[in-house]
Amino acid sequence: MIELRDIHKRFNAGTMHEVYALRDVRLEIRDGEFVTVIGTNGSGKSTLLNILAGTILPDSGTIRIDGRDVTGKRDFERARFISRVFQNPFMGTAPDMTIAENLLLAHLRGQRHYPRIGLNAKRREFFKSRVAELEMQLEDRLDTVIGTLSGGQRQAVSLLMAVIRQPEVLLLDEHTAALDPKSAAQVTRLTKTFIERGKLTTFMVTHSMQQALELGNRTIMMHQGRIIDDISEREKGRLTVDDLLDKFSELRKAEKLTGEMIEHLRREYL
Repeated sequence: MIELRDIHKRFNAGTMHEVYALRDVRLEIRDGEFVTVIGTNGSGKSTLLNILAGTILPDSGTIRIDGRDVTGKRDFERARFISRVFQNPFMGTAPDMTIAENLLLAHLRGQRHYPRIGLNAKRREFFKSRVAELEMQLEDRLDTVIGTLSGGQRQAVSLLMAVIRQPEVLLLDEHTAALDPKSAAQVTRLTKTFIERGKLTTFMVTHSMQQALELGNRTIMMHQGRIIDDISEREKGRLTVDDLLDKFSELRKAEKLTGEMIEHLRREYL
């Protein structure tokens, strides 16, 4: 479903602030795979997600999604087949529109011509049944302006918007990082349910090593713009968070990870 070949990306090229964000990244993700991504600060994980989304274009290399070359296509051109949930619960929705209106926009995503028909009774009933799955008592509040919801409620609706019309690829950008623990746990549960039900090809950047191990069937570790490990589902089942930290420690010499970076990982991910 996803094929990246020889992806390079630099920011501020040729200046004293030049940053080599991605270096010769090669990655294949099969249809229906759920890949989680972890790494040190500045490792390139968010840049890689933005490269897949089309928010950032690579300096060189090729990107194929379901066989089509999308290397030069921007995010709005990929929106027909890629959905994304952002870290900030207040991105990805229209705050002055109702829950139902936001769901309608998401439901019509990818259609060449928007039909004139809007929120008829049949659509409202469909949206009500889907919102009930969130278990946040929002199904009878479809006419509530979405900007008035809590962060957890809004992020749950954003996740539903991303999957209400099944995408070819789902991108999750640390989508539980800004939530309180209870809301994060609920959104994580919904994430797992929606992905498993739809057998969605998913690429998730996470700040939590525990989440990276519990979700998905592969975990990619990144550092300094490179993929430094690709952990299979079978291996994931045997690993703990401490094992992942040990992996970073083992790569310390080869990848020149400093003791400070290892300690940062412990503080951030434990």
